[in-house]
Amino acid sequence: MKFASLTTLLMGSTVLVGSVAVASAQDVTLTIESWRNDDLAIWQEQLIPAFEEANPGINVVFSPSAPTEYNAALNAKLDAGSAGDLITCRPFDASLELFNKGQLADLSDLPGMENFSDVAKSAWQTDDGSATFCVPMASVIHGFIYNKDAFEELGLEVPQTEEEFFAVLDKIKEDGTYIPMAMGTKDLWEAATMGYQNIGPNYWKGEEGRLALIQGEQKLTDPQWVEPYETLARWSDYLGDGFEAQSYPDSQNLFTLGRAAIYPAGSWEISVFNEQADFEMGAFPPPVKAEGDTCYISDHTDIAIGLNAASPNAEAAKTFLSWVASPEFAKIYANALPGFFSLSSTPVEMEDPLAKEFVSWRGQCESTIRSTYQILSRGTPNLENETWVASANVINGTETPEEAAQRLQEGLESWYEPQQK
Repeated sequence: MKFASLTTLLMGSTVLVGSVAVASAQDVTLTIESWRNDDLAIWQEQLIPAFEEANPGINVVFSPSAPTEYNAALNAKLDAGSAGDLITCRPFDASLELFNKGQLADLSDLPGMENFSDVAKSAWQTDDGSATFCVPMASVIHGFIYNKDAFEELGLEVPQTEEEFFAVLDKIKEDGTYIPMAMGTKDLWEAATMGYQNIGPNYWKGEEGRLALIQGEQKLTDPQWVEPYETLARWSDYLGDGFEAQSYPDSQNLFTLGRAAIYPAGSWEISVFNEQADFEMGAFPPPVKAEGDTCYISDHTDIAIGLNAASPNAEAAKTFLSWVASPEFAKIYANALPGFFSLSSTPVEMEDPLAKEFVSWRGQCESTIRSTYQILSRGTPNLENETWVASANVINGTETPEEAAQRLQEGLESWYEPQQK
């Protein structure tokens, strides 16, 4: 009887503790800070309901800022102590700075983090890899999206080499029905992100060149870093009239309205283009320099999510973050946002045909990330921002490839010690 009474007492206390836990959990609302305001509906209609159904008592609010305002707004909120519980993380240095300031928590031991490779986690780790501070969500892949109807109409084959690529552009230009390629230089970043960082890895051999630059073993004035600018300079003949004043939205519209045949792209365009274009689309990776060359793609670690170190709801937030690390989240996210490819070690079956095409290149080409994102843009002048300017200038013809490379190299040498030897 005493045993029974003790068991009953223990059971009663467990129930009581459980009731208290549930009652307190019901009061928890987590807020997510993000720059991705275009996927608000996906969070509200798919991701958050799936989590809340499995985790009653934890409510989640997705509260994005405009992309161009996010960094400044987030920093101000974190400094003021008013930021949300969950912080959507930019890759590499921007988030590392927040961690070093003590504003992002160390998530190295978070359940679910074992679902990611070291490469997937590297964009949100300390330089020595000892701490991981954001859960990887997705990468984006660079390449070219093309109008299949236009290609069929003009009898064009998808180019494999640069020679074939320019031959295709020449044929489109000669026909005159379509602008060969939709890209402008007004917004600067477009020229670098969809231009230089898109085709460049085939020249500097992806990670081999990127890491050699970080280690000071290669310079931006070396041929493999200058040649992509020489190729970009040739693009100006195919971008249509007034490309210098053409904004990023202008470029998107030119392509989706069927006025341009090729769009230098990031895979993030897929969901928008699927909605807006009334023609069938295909995609091809950056053409290699010569037949038989190894191909390289920019498979750029793009987005993750971390824990505000000052959050009063840390335990509930960690529950959410472990769910973000799960195969369930990966499957929902990757298919709800085709073109944002899961970084989970668990393969995700893609449903969108264009997304399938992009992700298939991982099996054909060597993957790398944008050359300027890790370490090399921590100083002033900022190499990422300067690469935007250089790429636009070279396409506009206001700076030669050699002049652009020399200016970038001098800027990097001015503050980055490994480049000073």
